[in-house]
Amino acid sequence: MNSATPQTPNDRSRSNGMIAAAAAAVVFGMIGMAYAAVPLYQLFCQVTGYGGTTQRADTYADRVLDRTIKIRFDANTAGIPWDFKPAQREVEIRIGETKQISYTSRNSSDRAITGTATFNVNPQLAGVYFNKIECFCFTETTLQPGEILDMPVVFFVDPDIVDDKDLKDITTITLSYTMFPVVEKEQPVASAPVDTEIQTNSTNK
Repeated sequence: MNSATPQTPNDRSRSNGMIAAAAAAVVFGMIGMAYAAVPLYQLFCQVTGYGGTTQRADTYADRVLDRTIKIRFDANTAGIPWDFKPAQREVEIRIGETKQISYTSRNSSDRAITGTATFNVNPQLAGVYFNKIECFCFTETTLQPGEILDMPVVFFVDPDIVDDKDLKDITTITLSYTMFPVVEKEQPVASAPVDTEIQTNSTNK
């Protein structure tokens, strides 16, 4: 009968080291996936319209249908002292037609504030067909105390929406924005200037 060769201390140490290395690789892999998940999720939403994420377009629709659809506009604020609202609550457009509407913002505080907006549409499945050519949500906006600003949005609804079996009977899309303040990064504290005269005298002593 053959007996198993007993492990030496070196063998056990090598085995433990391999297990530790494998565990570390798993941990670092999970951390890397967590950091990658955010941009990947954002890309997924932009491509698929998941969660009502709208699309960004550089060109107009290639055709305009005879069928119309209503677009409703919603505005919300989160922690920013702005009066933020759509200039009109609803428009009716032809599918594929390019339309410009606007929101207005007024800074009701006594200091300059920079804001930015998140957005989505409802029903969420319509996000992949809702295309914005121009939007204030693409950039940050700074308003001085009491300043009022007209903020345009240029958009169209992709005609392919009528071929989607889940949306072929849709009659209304709601475009919603939430404005919130941009958190400014703290500037590093500058170090005190060195008195070169004192430093020179100290070196010559």
